[in-house]
Amino acid sequence: MDRNRSRSPVTSSHRHYSPSRREAGNWRKNNFDGEHLGAANHHQYQSSAAPEQSPRRSQTLSTRREVYERDFPLYKQPVEVGSFSLDSQRRFFNDSRQLRYYVEPGRNPNFDLRDGYRERYVRRDENVKEKLDHILRWILANRSKLKSKLAANASCPLDFDFVTWRGHLTKLLTTPYETKEGWLLAVTRFKGTLYISEVETEAARRERENRPERNKEMMYWGYKFEQYMCADNADGEPDPGGVVNTNEAFCTVVQTRLTDHRLLFSGEVDCRDRDPDAPAPPACYVELKTSAEICAPKQRSNFHRFKLLKWWAQSFLPGVPKVVAGFRDHDGIVVSVETFQISKISQLIKNEHNCWKPTVCMNFCCDFLSFVKREATADNPSVVYLFSWEPHKDVTYSVHRDSQYSFLPNWYIKEMTSSPE
Repeated sequence: MDRNRSRSPVTSSHRHYSPSRREAGNWRKNNFDGEHLGAANHHQYQSSAAPEQSPRRSQTLSTRREVYERDFPLYKQPVEVGSFSLDSQRRFFNDSRQLRYYVEPGRNPNFDLRDGYRERYVRRDENVKEKLDHILRWILANRSKLKSKLAANASCPLDFDFVTWRGHLTKLLTTPYETKEGWLLAVTRFKGTLYISEVETEAARRERENRPERNKEMMYWGYKFEQYMCADNADGEPDPGGVVNTNEAFCTVVQTRLTDHRLLFSGEVDCRDRDPDAPAPPACYVELKTSAEICAPKQRSNFHRFKLLKWWAQSFLPGVPKVVAGFRDHDGIVVSVETFQISKISQLIKNEHNCWKPTVCMNFCCDFLSFVKREATADNPSVVYLFSWEPHKDVTYSVHRDSQYSFLPNWYIKEMTSSPE
């Protein structure tokens, strides 16, 4: 990123976005231990008695955790509005052909995650930046389904404030606790909706291009674990002798609301419960993960502080209720499998000193979206607001017109500008 073009603070008094106190509803109550999410020190965020003298707005956003220690924000239960599949050649299909079914393993799994790495592995080309293209194709294919959600104003064809990938929102949730990796998020306002697409940082590009062979193989292990745990149909069994092809994906599309931010986002789903009486999506979905086996208290503490934060954020956002984790040894052999209920994770971490808090994560995400709404005002697909963050710093942004950062394709702009059938 061209750091000289980033906005610097225009005032020493940063203005932070604090939504009014609200009931978070049954979704919050059912997914958190209320005591753990108490609004500690909430009083320090109340406005002072003296009238405010219209301070100049800050063009940065703090990521300091204490700023976001307040009541948990309203987050409506996510509703699946559709899904799509990507095949072995990364082609888009507006259906669920790539959906797989979770098969519970035996007590002693002993899965060899190294199997097939050399001879049965097709990797997705990481040099191809897909941006939001697959989500945009889904929107175009489902405009009739979205008709009931269309705004009355024809200039706003989508009744959503934000369209993005779940992974981008996950990065926002974890930002107050991230100490190593920064991010770049490109934002474009088009016909009243803000589209958010990640831009690869220089540091991430260098890491990807110089990834050690051991790290490449460990990335495969996660996909291989899915192969051991999933069947292609509800009555089938896993086929660990098959090819692992990371082009293939099944993605859910959900809508929800975070305070006054109406969200439409998509995220990849590993599998679903194959019980015919399982609840409707997304509550039937299962996230699969691998992690090093825990042999010491320090390892368990690190697992709670770092792994569980990312697992919780990734699954909580779309309403996926559980993560099934395979714990493996140094050689990639799965020695045990454990299920983590997303609603219970706050209980697991509450005894960790100075650990992460779900309320801080969600409040930061909410305030970032408010910040974006306020700053990204030009309704023009050729204008990109590039929001930038590095650990221990504030979020800043720069504005770019007709640049390399533009990401809404012409085919989407043209179709969304025309009247739906």
